[in-house]
Amino acid sequence: MSHFVSGFWSYFIAIITLGGIAFCLWLLFTQRAWLGRTVPQAQDTGHVWDGDLTELNTPVPRWWTVFYIGLCVIALGILFLYPGLGDYRGTLGYTSAQQVKDQQEALRRQIEPLYARYREMPIEAIAGDESARQIGQRLFLNNCAQCHGSDARGAASFPNLTDNDWLHGGEPAQIMQTIAKGRHGMMPAWSAAIKPDEAGNIAQYVRSLSGLASDPLRVVLGKEGFQNFCVACHGVDGKGNQAVGAPNLTDRVWLYGSSEAAIVETILKGRENIMPAQEGVLTEDQIRMLTAWVWGLGRRDGEGGR
Repeated sequence: MSHFVSGFWSYFIAIITLGGIAFCLWLLFTQRAWLGRTVPQAQDTGHVWDGDLTELNTPVPRWWTVFYIGLCVIALGILFLYPGLGDYRGTLGYTSAQQVKDQQEALRRQIEPLYARYREMPIEAIAGDESARQIGQRLFLNNCAQCHGSDARGAASFPNLTDNDWLHGGEPAQIMQTIAKGRHGMMPAWSAAIKPDEAGNIAQYVRSLSGLASDPLRVVLGKEGFQNFCVACHGVDGKGNQAVGAPNLTDRVWLYGSSEAAIVETILKGRENIMPAQEGVLTEDQIRMLTAWVWGLGRRDGEGGR
């Protein structure tokens, strides 16, 4: 399958590449007497420096010319064996992507014995093993810290993994599902059905659910709007629904901010958040180790935590 939007670019690259080699060969031919042109051994250019330094036009040495002709031949050989001429893949069928895959597979075979001892252990037991936690932490830092932070406390739109709040459930099987298959969370935009002032009242009601400062009069109006538009996902009590990824609105955990303006923006414009699937990046063993590390984040104080 071509990587170019048009076949023209494949031919363009091939012509430029081969044309460059042809030009080098032509240039070498025109500058060598023994390849068909008579040139004096040393021709005076007429330039004299500091009174006694004369600039000469000395022919290129034969070894130098042969060396560069050899380089052009090598270049043609490489282009014959490897991709470099547009869509032409070379006779060896080499691709850098396949090389990376082969190296990754070799590395996985090399470290496979490291994971073998944990393969039959339940997630809870892995979470209690110090060596396993170190492996899980390294996996997290390499694959997850870019979004969730090196301390796993998240950021705006990226969940905190160290608290007791879960959008899709915090049991080992649910965490493993999230890591392996990914998640696609979506809050629909309600701007077509809800006016900005009504959204503001709903925001006041939502703030009151988690004990934040709110206007009592607007809370009454907002409750009616909440019951009309929001209970289907967030529930009558606002505690959310993990089956659809609807967050609990009664705690103080906010992905996008708890101000009225932030909540109104969420209501009117909606939100979309994607957790990418890792099953194509990590092995099953690595996903289990990472699951154990994340699951155990809040359980290391001995009090149950998450």
